[in-house]
Amino acid sequence: MKQLTKIFAITIFASFISMSYAQEARPVEKMEGHKMEMKKENQDHMTMDSTKSGHKHMDMKDHKNMKMDMSETKKESWVRENEIDLKSIDKNKDGKVFQDQMDWNVIADEAGECPICGMKLKEVTLEKAKENLVKHNFKVKE
Repeated sequence: MKQLTKIFAITIFASFISMSYAQEARPVEKMEGHKMEMKKENQDHMTMDSTKSGHKHMDMKDHKNMKMDMSETKKESWVRENEIDLKSIDKNKDGKVFQDQMDWNVIADEAGECPICGMKLKEVTLEKAKENLVKHNFKVKE
């Protein structure tokens, strides 16, 4: 009877070990299968004809929209943060910049509209721009 109990215990122990091993191995097999599927899909995608897959080439309208997006990004860079260096903003070195009269930290070296409020930027001297910034608690590089 004791021998039967020992055999039964060993059998149960071996079963637990084999089940835990099988559970650990199983996700790896699933992952490898997934990787194989991914590789196959990737290869299929690489050999696809772009006109059949619904992809389109950029036409002129899209190209113009991209230029507009770039100009908007340029205008957004007119919004100055931290310490403002007026001399570096004055690219043409004429001693003047264009500054918004509501959002004082919007400064450019060319005419345009404020990207924040839409107001037309006013041409002012570097001294006047500095005065406006200091008056409205902005830091200006000396």
